[in-house]
Amino acid sequence: MNLKRLELLGFKSFAKKTVLDFESDVTAIVGPNGSGKSNVAEAFRWALGEQSLKSLRGKRGEDLIFNGSAGHPKLNHASVEVVFNNKERVFAIDFDEVAVSRHIYRDGTNEYFINGTKVRLKDVIELLSAVSLGVSSHHIISQGEADRILNANMFERREMIEDALGLKVFQYKKEESEKKLEKTRENIKEVESLRREIAPHLRFLRKQIEQVKKAEEMRAELISIYKEYFKREEEYLNNFRVVLAKEKGDPDAKLKAVDSEIVRLSAVLGSANTADPAKVTRLRELDANIYELRSKKNNLEREIGKLDALIEIKSVSEEKGPENRNIRINEKGERICIYCAQVVPRVVDEVREDEIKQAREKEVSEIRAKRDEVEKMIHSLHESESRVLAEQDLIRAEIESKKDEFRDSERALYELRAERSNLLSILNSVRAKEEKFNMEEGAFKMEQTEAVVLAGREAANFRDFVIPAETAGEPRVVQEERRRKIERIKIRLEDMGNSGEDVLKEYNEAEERDRFLEKEIGDLTRSAEDLEALMAELSEKVNTEFKKGVERINKQFNEFFMLMFGGGSAELTLVVPQKKKSVEETALGVAMPNEEAEEEGVDINVSLPRKKIKGLQMLSGGERALTSIALLFAVSQVNPPPFLILDETDAALDESNSKKYGDMLENLSKISQLIVVTHNRETMSRAGILYGVTMGADGVSRLLSIKFDEAVKIAK
Repeated sequence: MNLKRLELLGFKSFAKKTVLDFESDVTAIVGPNGSGKSNVAEAFRWALGEQSLKSLRGKRGEDLIFNGSAGHPKLNHASVEVVFNNKERVFAIDFDEVAVSRHIYRDGTNEYFINGTKVRLKDVIELLSAVSLGVSSHHIISQGEADRILNANMFERREMIEDALGLKVFQYKKEESEKKLEKTRENIKEVESLRREIAPHLRFLRKQIEQVKKAEEMRAELISIYKEYFKREEEYLNNFRVVLAKEKGDPDAKLKAVDSEIVRLSAVLGSANTADPAKVTRLRELDANIYELRSKKNNLEREIGKLDALIEIKSVSEEKGPENRNIRINEKGERICIYCAQVVPRVVDEVREDEIKQAREKEVSEIRAKRDEVEKMIHSLHESESRVLAEQDLIRAEIESKKDEFRDSERALYELRAERSNLLSILNSVRAKEEKFNMEEGAFKMEQTEAVVLAGREAANFRDFVIPAETAGEPRVVQEERRRKIERIKIRLEDMGNSGEDVLKEYNEAEERDRFLEKEIGDLTRSAEDLEALMAELSEKVNTEFKKGVERINKQFNEFFMLMFGGGSAELTLVVPQKKKSVEETALGVAMPNEEAEEEGVDINVSLPRKKIKGLQMLSGGERALTSIALLFAVSQVNPPPFLILDETDAALDESNSKKYGDMLENLSKISQLIVVTHNRETMSRAGILYGVTMGADGVSRLLSIKFDEAVKIAK
């Protein structure tokens, strides 16, 4: 991965769109003081998530937007976009280029984009952390900030080094885990409070449940009967379905083969038809008539099937007889009216049954009359079909006399059509059975729905019910008796009312709610334990990786330091601060000391050659600059970012040290792209591309691509 380009628009002194392409390992940006060249480094810092306006030399967000000049009006918006080459998929984004951009408006609104898609600052930080580009900006080093790592306290210094080592992503995960843990603990308290609230009501409902035990026992009996009933009914319907499939499958397959052969023969005969066009046209009309007549006949035959099924259902209902739900038989065998509690004469019941029987017989008679009318219509269609077929046969005979060579084909076609008519008749009969099957299947499904409503879902859970082998082939009438028993229990449950069910439902809901809350507390507790374990694991990983990183940094730091000073030594050391003691009040009110250990900080120890200087506070300004450069370069080599911006970090170097600085630049350029803002001739000489920044009287920075000699003049 490498840096491809930087685009600025309205950012500080760059009023117009400015594009810098980075096609070299080392790119130098030169220009006189006040030309705006350092704004380029700050544009990088800002685009990649910098939140401190102070580090951007501003007080308000609008200070970053071009404020206008004599020749240019002020702008209301500024944007910076940094584009990376992602062909090797270093970023977890499936694009060859990754563009990170930031926009700001005069009202202070900031927007972040990744490849044109609006994202959060958090998304930008997570993306850049994967390639060691963090918000601490260790990859952007200015002359003033080069000394920041020396001036920082031990904990700030540790944070800067952690960021440079790419460990910030683990810190973010740890912080997120801490927030989740706090939220989880709050949720545990809320759930425990809810469980305490429903406990009294749950105890009250348990007492009420005793009153509905009898109804529950009755439902249990109903469920038991339902399971066997549904299991046997399902087997009956499955067998019915298999028979239908068998009866339909063979004729259906034959019909498709016949239709295919009819199409083929019709095409053969039609391709060589030399008959009279008028007769051919008439034949087509007759074919259409036959098709229409047979369609009507098929529809009527299906209607016959439906009427037959309806007659059968009505007849069965008549055999079973009406059931007077207002009459009950007591223990003595007496007939009792459930409303008046009197002894009911049997003759009244018999008269009512006779009245209902006559009504059903009349209804069946009307259906049979309708069936007779349909039969007559079918007979009429048969006669019409015969007449059309007769005329068709006559015309075809006339045509066949002219086409003797195709007579066998036509005969075969006729036979196929006859066979097709027969197959259609068979299929119509099957369809009538299908209608009956569909009605019974619909009643089966409806009964399951009613069972769930009345007795709960367990009533319809019959798949695991095993039918005893000795009763596997019982007569259908036994199933009907089972059905009547179900109806009797349903009536008794309905008479008991729904109050018991309501109490049971409320109790079950409350108990289920309590179990859910109990499980929720367990889940939340386990989640809290997992988060604590994750935080401990992340802390351990950060500490381990940090110590390994410090060891690697120390090796490079000492080498660079010796190179800069011609000897001496330098190293980072981990410092454990003194433990702080605090006092916490226990539940018993006894004060107990509690020791809180803090994480290790980072200190810097240096020793100059030929001097008795052992600490940072004794270094001169130039020595501090060299030390900070050596340390920052060492950090960059241990976990190299894709690019490193050096903003006049060589300003305090003399000619001898500039040469050493230039040599280190070349070494660093093999690991990271370098963008150097400089006045130094030696540093310029190491650059592959030179950009000159100038500013005219209009206060607008402009970019020039220049040669080395011109760069030296512009820099001065």
